[in-house]
Amino acid sequence: MRIAVFGATGFIGKHLVESLRSRGDEVVTASLRDPTQAARAAAQCDVAVNLAGETLAQRWNADVKRRIVESRTRAPSAFFDALREQQSRPAAFVSASAIGYYGTSETETFTESSPPGNDFLASVCVQWEQAAQRGSELGMRVTCVRTGLVLGADGGALAKLLPLFKAGTGGRVGSGRQWYSWIHIDDAIGVYRMAIDGAAGVLNATAPNPVRNAEFSSILGKTLRRPASLPAPPFMLKLALGEGAVLVLEGQRVLPERTQAEGYSFRFPELEAALEDIVHV
Repeated sequence: MRIAVFGATGFIGKHLVESLRSRGDEVVTASLRDPTQAARAAAQCDVAVNLAGETLAQRWNADVKRRIVESRTRAPSAFFDALREQQSRPAAFVSASAIGYYGTSETETFTESSPPGNDFLASVCVQWEQAAQRGSELGMRVTCVRTGLVLGADGGALAKLLPLFKAGTGGRVGSGRQWYSWIHIDDAIGVYRMAIDGAAGVLNATAPNPVRNAEFSSILGKTLRRPASLPAPPFMLKLALGEGAVLVLEGQRVLPERTQAEGYSFRFPELEAALEDIVHV
């Protein structure tokens, strides 16, 4: 297949491009900052994949929140406007989304059929997916991949945590009771490949065995053979990230019910094996 990837320089994007090329697909990369050029590139492809968006891992203020929303709504909408003018179009559009769609909870369990939450991130995800659905107006199959905490040594949250835990200064965050719905980078790419190859609708890219933050920290420390007993106080994270501290202080227990029903088999369903694979390669 010929596949257009937007956001190809990001953590997931780099791995996806490498994986697609390794199986023989032709990959074209483009930026949604130039929607006309992106539409021209996608028009010659079988599938378009959008992984682009303003990073969430920064201190939130009004301007940052505006950029977070607009990069996930206005940018793809401008792309579809430009794509409408092309003579040909890809058959499918695969869009990143996030498990922030469900809101946060220490007690509930969410699957692809769960309703959205009512906080800022949930609102962003709803708008993000609504923007992606414009592809269906152009006759394209649309798939939204709600991604959890992606684990890999070369990007994402784990890459930032590893130096702390290797130094023996890691530990739980806040209460430690918040859920981490995680996924190994290889499985995240596997879910995206399944979406590219034909799965439609919503897929959760989360491993089937989420853990609470305290357990995550304990297993990471054990894997690295280092103590993990220094908790990060919530006020420090709020000083550093502002409202964005919600990303690490709150969580949600998300299961990949439909992803597995569609036939995806996880290489790393358990956290300990996933971390062993990542930190000891």
